[in-house]
Amino acid sequence: MILGFGSLGLSVIWVVYNSFVPLFLQDRFSLAPAAIGFFMTLDNIAALLILPPLGAWSDRVRTPIGRRMPFILAGVSVSALAFVLVPMATALPLFAAGTITLILSMTLWRTPVVALLADITPSPYRSQANGINNFMGGIGGILATMVGGMLFAQNQAYPFWMGSGVVLTAGILLFVCIREPVEYGSSPVEKPRLLSNLAAILRDRERSPLRIFTAHFFWIVALSSIEAFFTLYARNHLGYPGDHGARLLGLFPLMLLITALPAGMLGGKLGRKPVIMAGLVLLMTVLLAMYFLNRQVLTMPLWTLPLFGQVPVIGGLLMLCGLAWMLINVNSFPMILDLTDNLRAGTYTGISFLFVTAAAIAGPNIMGLIIQVSGNDYSTMYIVSAVLVLVAIGIMSGVKKGEAGYTQIRTDKRV
Repeated sequence: MILGFGSLGLSVIWVVYNSFVPLFLQDRFSLAPAAIGFFMTLDNIAALLILPPLGAWSDRVRTPIGRRMPFILAGVSVSALAFVLVPMATALPLFAAGTITLILSMTLWRTPVVALLADITPSPYRSQANGINNFMGGIGGILATMVGGMLFAQNQAYPFWMGSGVVLTAGILLFVCIREPVEYGSSPVEKPRLLSNLAAILRDRERSPLRIFTAHFFWIVALSSIEAFFTLYARNHLGYPGDHGARLLGLFPLMLLITALPAGMLGGKLGRKPVIMAGLVLLMTVLLAMYFLNRQVLTMPLWTLPLFGQVPVIGGLLMLCGLAWMLINVNSFPMILDLTDNLRAGTYTGISFLFVTAAAIAGPNIMGLIIQVSGNDYSTMYIVSAVLVLVAIGIMSGVKKGEAGYTQIRTDKRV
């Protein structure tokens, strides 16, 4: 639960960023959809170059406060400061400078904080632990969309300032409460290297590691495209104001919050792959519904929820998307961790981010062009994303490794 505050901080920062930065780019700087799509991938371009080698680096580092914690402390500090400054920039070069500083500092601690899950959790419980991690991320998403949406209506800078405070608090909690395993206190005989491990994955005749990473690529392309353009879709296709679109998007992390723990328990009980496959089929079905249902049906009220008010059909579909995503995401990362040993957890986490960030770069750029070619029809992204998820289903069906094994973790007395 304490480690989950890292996911909470990451979630608040990126959900606020993805919800409101596109609105700044269109309203304040008058950028076209394709240009917005490129700008929204700058964080992923940086992640593609930095996260994989940084994960391997954090596997090799040995300091009195651990191998992950130095990266977390430095990254959190700069991220909190940069996020305060981003909404205050009124010129595009200054805005870009602020966002690039944020992006670089976030990449510094993203891989190490995720790799900590493997460091402190035995293999049979990683789906459940990742469920807790995603539960905390869901809380962060709700803070970012619901509270952030209300704050945005008062002052466009307020959601960013809130995110800065949250991530700084999360970093302090991690440093005070988490102690890394003692078996990593001395230098290992073999130091994990990114390129050698990546080459081994490519040479593996059984192909399960490559299949998992490639399936990740396709479903992240689908999801990142929707996340980057949803507030613009809600305003331009459904007729909702910007802050209402962000609050609608809050239904997605609401379901992450509700379903994260059950998704982890299902993966632990039924197996990770079957639960992932069920999630992919559900996600594809919901995306097809979002495309084929017309605007009148999508905006039709379904029910009322506290804080959210009336939930339209599109909100209900977003909730189903959240359920599907939890079935996939909670169980896919533990599968990746169990492709290797704990010594290389950061390296494999970095390789995972290599595929994920490549997908997050490709998704908004490709989708921005498709939307522009289609005459700014933002609903087009749903049919394209459904096809991408279908490809991921085909690739994932051939995976044979990654179910729970057994590891024993030794930590110091203060954990």
